Amino acid sequence: MIWTIPCLPLAGAVMNGLLGKKLPGRAVPMIGCVSVFLSFWIAVAGFFTLLGIEEPKERLVIQSLYQWLLISWDQGRFSLELAFRMDPLSAVMCLVVSGVGFLIHLYSVGYMAGDDSQPRYFAYLNLFTFSMLLLVLADNLLVMFVGWEGVGLCSYLLIGFWFTDLDKARAGMKAFIVNRVGDFGFFVGLMLLFWTLFETSGGAVTGLSFGQLQEAMPRLITARPIWNIEVATWVALLLFVGATGKSAQIPLYVWLPDAMAGPTPVSAFIHAATMVTAGVYMIARLNFLFLSAPAALAVVAIVGGVTAFGAATLAVVQNDIKRVLAYSTISQLGFMFMAVGVAAFSAGIFHLVTHSFFKALLFLGAGSVIHAVHHNDLRHMGGLRRYMPWTFLTFMAGYLAISGVPPLSGFMSKDEILWAVFTSHLPVPGLGKALWALGLITASLTAFYMTRLVILAFAGTYRGTPEEAHHLHESPPVMTGPLMALAVLAVIGGAMGLPAPTHLPHALESFLKPVLGDHGGSDPVVHAYGMEVLLMGLSSAVAVAGICGGWLCYVKHTEIPARAASRFAGIYRMLSRLFFVDELYQFLFISPLVKLAKIAGHFDLNGIDAGVNLTSWLTTKLAVLVGWEDLQVVDGVVNGLAGVVQKCGDQLRRLHTGKIQHYLYSVAFGLFGLYIILLLL
Repeated sequence: MIWTIPCLPLAGAVMNGLLGKKLPGRAVPMIGCVSVFLSFWIAVAGFFTLLGIEEPKERLVIQSLYQWLLISWDQGRFSLELAFRMDPLSAVMCLVVSGVGFLIHLYSVGYMAGDDSQPRYFAYLNLFTFSMLLLVLADNLLVMFVGWEGVGLCSYLLIGFWFTDLDKARAGMKAFIVNRVGDFGFFVGLMLLFWTLFETSGGAVTGLSFGQLQEAMPRLITARPIWNIEVATWVALLLFVGATGKSAQIPLYVWLPDAMAGPTPVSAFIHAATMVTAGVYMIARLNFLFLSAPAALAVVAIVGGVTAFGAATLAVVQNDIKRVLAYSTISQLGFMFMAVGVAAFSAGIFHLVTHSFFKALLFLGAGSVIHAVHHNDLRHMGGLRRYMPWTFLTFMAGYLAISGVPPLSGFMSKDEILWAVFTSHLPVPGLGKALWALGLITASLTAFYMTRLVILAFAGTYRGTPEEAHHLHESPPVMTGPLMALAVLAVIGGAMGLPAPTHLPHALESFLKPVLGDHGGSDPVVHAYGMEVLLMGLSSAVAVAGICGGWLCYVKHTEIPARAASRFAGIYRMLSRLFFVDELYQFLFISPLVKLAKIAGHFDLNGIDAGVNLTSWLTTKLAVLVGWEDLQVVDGVVNGLAGVVQKCGDQLRRLHTGKIQHYLYSVAFGLFGLYIILLLL
């Protein structure tokens, strides 16, 4: 029954896509929600089926639907099957995708009410769910790649959902193009992996399933280096390029803030449960490959740390409520990449799960706010806690979780990452401690900018017009219900990964251990409980410091932000212009490519098209000349000969009068002529 988990949302997408406009109004969202809900319950059944297997190493179910590809040759054969893999990692991911996805679908019923494009919206959202479930359930790299490309396509369709708005359509195209850059690296990595395994096996490579790849790792490690760099490192780095695109890491993060152009539930789905988590999941799934390439893992950790800090600084100066959360997502993904970069794969997945809870909650809460005020600008909000109490209370749960306030879920997972980074053994001495310090600063910045967001949106008095304030209201229950469910998860979700000093079991790590192993450890001395408690206290302190800093700047002394922006004008300008990265890409890539396209267009118009047009003109003239020659010369000769023959025939016909005496005269003249000729001879 594993195949039904992704196929139910696919069926919903097909039904709404083909029949949506013919169905009654309520049927469209019902089909979309029910299909994902059923998928979630089957995933729950699969999860408990795995839990029921006593031996952890045997918690694996592979279901093959059919043989997709079979190629045989003298040395061996290559077989590829459309197969699904249910193990602890895919089970957890299925619960996140389908569970959080269902709540977002349910929320969408209220958010998209009255929109004429509901059939298209729910068809795309169901297709998005199918693609992500296909990605996490795939048993081989090619099926994973199909899901990988599927989520990229669906993100393009949903970000540019309101495509009649040119800016929104461009945002969809930007996301699609940036992800194609990353996907090119992913594809080249796949090809290099396959070719290396083919060469090192003497042409006897059998397939690309994860089990087969893990068995073939010794051959990949011992393969001939390329430019003095091991093939395993090249493959890992190329696959990581794909991950930076999907999960919005430096340098391919620029698409995610613009992805806010789509409907807010879409933003929640992309940021919490689907596309951006794909890169982290891929590295965790291929942990055996990345463990064989320590240099690549170090690159992953560094990129994650720099991205986490950089995105947090950008979030501080944003005034669009959704863009603050977008940069927050990029920053939190950086934490996940730091975790997998130090081989703490379970910690990375733990933060992925908790982040899906509180980030979906925050985005849907922001959607509830936007639904009420009809704009995104924090500067024109304020005092919304009076008008939207349920939205405010649930948003506070997400705010405290992402800020790292103990014992909420965000604190548990973030603290585990910081501990893993602090105790890591990266190839560069001191790198782990430097990344830990960077992560600690980022955690404080996170608490600061989220406090700023909450104060500007919910505290004080409403800064809009009195007429707008008169129309403010709480969202309907179909929207606040998912907020409450996610708020509960954001509060208690950390219980699945309690820290070691509590002497309580780390349920998620134990469950994932057969797949992800236990690679994030370090020296027993460093692992003393006292040190971990000290670092936990420090982590809590920086979170409180960030919250207090936000309160000080936006409640107690509101003049501080303006004074700081004036005093540090260069830094503020750099942050407000997003480190000039968009301008840099415009200068280095977009403008040259546009100019190249114009040159190519000019050459096509004035070179190729001119040549084609000249050829067609000459051909036309030649055709006219040939036509004249055919008509006047060839046809003239033929018609002339025909005329001569006809005239000769007419003259000869006159000799046949039908009178015998004339024929006798002719015979006589003929005989006389012959006689004369004979005499002359």
